[in-house]
Amino acid sequence: MNHSFKVGLSFGMMSGIITTLGLMVGLNAGTESKQAVLGGIIIIAVADAFSDALGIHISEEAENVHTAKEVWLSTVSTFFSKFLFSSLFILPVILFELKRAVFVSIGFGFSLIVTISFLLAKEQKINPWKVIFEHVFVTGVVILCTYHIGEWVKTLGG
Repeated sequence: MNHSFKVGLSFGMMSGIITTLGLMVGLNAGTESKQAVLGGIIIIAVADAFSDALGIHISEEAENVHTAKEVWLSTVSTFFSKFLFSSLFILPVILFELKRAVFVSIGFGFSLIVTISFLLAKEQKINPWKVIFEHVFVTGVVILCTYHIGEWVKTLGG
């Protein structure tokens, strides 16, 4: 697989999953509003996909080793993978009541993280359990932090 495409794809996938889970958990804890969570996911899928794509674009340019075509391939693949993986979490929110949708999304997100981490480790010929643990741990920290932030924000709103 082309390096530039792989950079964008892997970054977009992980960012899409972790950012969207954090947003869902935090907004649910803070608002308990299906509309707010759904709107947040859609906004993340668009705004954060553009933001991450620009971030990758600038990062790749700053390395000063990639052609313009490689930079743009990383940029476009970041946008589309972030958009796609964030958008996947719309479905549970539409199909289930909000609390269940959040739990289904967390399970789905962790499954994706484990699968992607396993494939990445196998490709790099390193211990998959170490990679899986790192990625699952970070995802868990994000979920716990955003839950507590959402709970705290709820106390501010009255």
